[in-house]
Amino acid sequence: MKFFADTADTDEIRDLAATGLLDGVTTNPSLVSQTGRDFFDVLRDICSVVDGPVSAEVTATEYDGMLVEGRKLAKVADNIVIKVPLTWDGLKACKTLSGEGTGVNVTLCFAPVQALLAAKAGAMFISPFVGRLDDIGHEGMQLIEDIRTIYDNYPDLSTEILVASIRHPGHVAEAARIGADVCTCPPAVIKKLVAHPLTDKGLAAFLADWQKTGQNICSA
Repeated sequence: MKFFADTADTDEIRDLAATGLLDGVTTNPSLVSQTGRDFFDVLRDICSVVDGPVSAEVTATEYDGMLVEGRKLAKVADNIVIKVPLTWDGLKACKTLSGEGTGVNVTLCFAPVQALLAAKAGAMFISPFVGRLDDIGHEGMQLIEDIRTIYDNYPDLSTEILVASIRHPGHVAEAARIGADVCTCPPAVIKKLVAHPLTDKGLAAFLADWQKTGQNICSA
């Protein structure tokens, strides 16, 4: 499974990229606005750090506007993927942009049939929002399982399941169990994946034993 960072913070992205674990980035207007920087400058910086897909979202809600914005965003870098909402106009824009060779991430998916429509429209990625479903009492991960089943029924569909609205490491583990293609997580959640109290306890014990020897690897 691939890991994307859901952020526009270039410092966080550089830190994550240094691990070699970061496969891409997803952004949206809200995340970019939090940087206080120029929208296109932020995108260029991210694309210079990350080799994988970088999702940049349109703000237009009608087909023609989505095309204009999507085509402009696609010129920022070769690895830009255009993010459009799962609306009728969004699906039409997805069909046109993907037909032009531009990768499209269809976002705000909350139902399996929506995911099927996005795949038929040529989406590179479908972004189901599991956390937001959990917030209203639904089982967000059930949506991922349903989409996986549907896509597997039709091998000709190449759309990747990009699990979004990740709230905690449990979401990531469950997405991997189901067989999602990508998880996009806030940097804080990605960093939590490495944490385990027994790891910390074991490391502390090793270091305590080493200190008792009075030795130093670098001075040997």
